[in-house]
Amino acid sequence: MLNIKFFLSMVIVVTFCLMAGCSNNESKGSANSEFPPSYTGVVIVNGAQYEMKKGNYQWQRKKGLQTEVVQTDHAAPNQMAEQMEAIRTKPNQQIAIEIENNPDCKIYLWNENGVEKEIKQEANQLIVPSNKGKYIYEVVAEWADGTISYTFVVEVQ
Repeated sequence: MLNIKFFLSMVIVVTFCLMAGCSNNESKGSANSEFPPSYTGVVIVNGAQYEMKKGNYQWQRKKGLQTEVVQTDHAAPNQMAEQMEAIRTKPNQQIAIEIENNPDCKIYLWNENGVEKEIKQEANQLIVPSNKGKYIYEVVAEWADGTISYTFVVEVQ
């Protein structure tokens, strides 16, 4: 009788271990298991939030022994900016950037020809230029399984 109880206990333990090992962890970080996830990003100026426009993205996930990849091709930030309303700021205004799930971010300043330069930032915050004009920014956000490009436009008045 003791051997049967021991055997049944072992079967239950092994079954639970197998079930836990086969659980679906494909979309870590995405609360709703959406693939690709649709993380939003905002720019914060003087407490007001402005949603950034999404551009290119690439995501990958393991499916069994294969890797599934989703990649888009979107207009460049300088092309996207033509259809966007600029966020009005004062010269040397501090701007904060917040994106779901706290990715690593790089920020680039664009002009009509392409990337002008990478912007120095600290803790996803930057200072807009002191000169009046429109400035196009691209935020490239990177998570372990993917990357999204976001664009916003600032008009320094």
